[in-house]
Amino acid sequence: MLDPARMDDVLRRGGDVAQVVDAWKGIDERRRKLKGELDTARQHRNTANEKMAKLDKKSAEFAAARDELKALSTRIKDGEGELAQLEAEADKQLFAIPNAPHASVPVGAGDAENPVLHVWGTKPEYAFTPKPHWEIGEALGILDFEAGAKITGARFTVLRAGASRLTRALMNYMLDLHGTHGYAEVWPPAVVRRASLRGTGQLPKFEVDLFKLEVPVGPDHVADNDLFLSPTAEVQVTNLHADEIFEACVLPRKYTAYTPCFRAEAGAYGKDTRGLIRQHQFDKVELVKFVEPHTSYAELEALRGDAEAVLQGLGLHYRVVTLCSGDLGFASAKTYDLEVWLPGQSAYREISSCSNFEDFQARRAKIRYRPAAGDKPRAVHTLNGSGVAIGRTVVAILEQYQQADGTVVVPPVLRPYMGGLERITKA
Repeated sequence: MLDPARMDDVLRRGGDVAQVVDAWKGIDERRRKLKGELDTARQHRNTANEKMAKLDKKSAEFAAARDELKALSTRIKDGEGELAQLEAEADKQLFAIPNAPHASVPVGAGDAENPVLHVWGTKPEYAFTPKPHWEIGEALGILDFEAGAKITGARFTVLRAGASRLTRALMNYMLDLHGTHGYAEVWPPAVVRRASLRGTGQLPKFEVDLFKLEVPVGPDHVADNDLFLSPTAEVQVTNLHADEIFEACVLPRKYTAYTPCFRAEAGAYGKDTRGLIRQHQFDKVELVKFVEPHTSYAELEALRGDAEAVLQGLGLHYRVVTLCSGDLGFASAKTYDLEVWLPGQSAYREISSCSNFEDFQARRAKIRYRPAAGDKPRAVHTLNGSGVAIGRTVVAILEQYQQADGTVVVPPVLRPYMGGLERITKA
């Protein structure tokens, strides 16, 4: 939830944000005006009570004062009901307002205006025309799109043999690597409550992109029927500390987690319909940090470095871009995207986003810390990054490590996780 004091800063995002902000301001202005009127009315009521206490209860003056006080109490009660409605509506509008961009975020309308921060490695060269991963995977018999569609539907895939082993190897490699960087590993549930999604900013704006569950309610079932499949482990791991207060001495707190992720991709109809880039179910290893505000941007640079270490260890050519104001995610104050090179598609594609949410998520999820003993608690800053998306890493390996004979070389760092396998051949 955006700090109301920063309401004007969010306008740097452009688009329709100004309309959302104006709607909130209109409601908040009525709320504050009514609150002032009620405070005045309550003072008058207190004064009237004191006056009545000094009057003869049998006098006409007392009866008139009593009737006036009764009318005043009715107006206060009605006003309190209206105020409660205005406060609820103001909160609803406030939850729909995105985070304010950090001052260092470049101004731009969309992804075409994201500046490149740096490039790692060089584009691999081939003595043949490189193929896209779906052709490589189908020829090797390791990506079975037809079976996925038969079992579940479009944008679900069965991974076989080499692709299945590669996925498992990547998960273990990433978790092990992040453990050496000081991240504590957790394995959270894949099902989350509405409150958890609201806390990290997926709700209310992105409900159309979520898979909602219909769970039987009863003594032997989950009591809360407002459940969803998680779209990212950011939700579960951030909410590990919802409604908690840290002592400053335990910060920063760093976590890594593997989870399956589920997204309806309702807003992406017609995009990336082939291959593994945009699936309804996919796997990620996630990185989440809870930090003190004055360290959060240094922690963002470190987080980005931890995500980059995965790609560098795998020997995958990639670049880093800084998201401009018009391409920034709803909850983010600043984001770096890591984009891996896909030679079969002759394009860079996002494989990780590393974001600083400042206190946006912490205010929604009530995650605070106490700077020193006896200090009033204040919101922490939260950060999150993909460390990295496993399915897209499979894509990048298939395309960057493809060979003229159709096989795929296994990156050396993954071979110990695959029983020494050096090359993926036809299943």
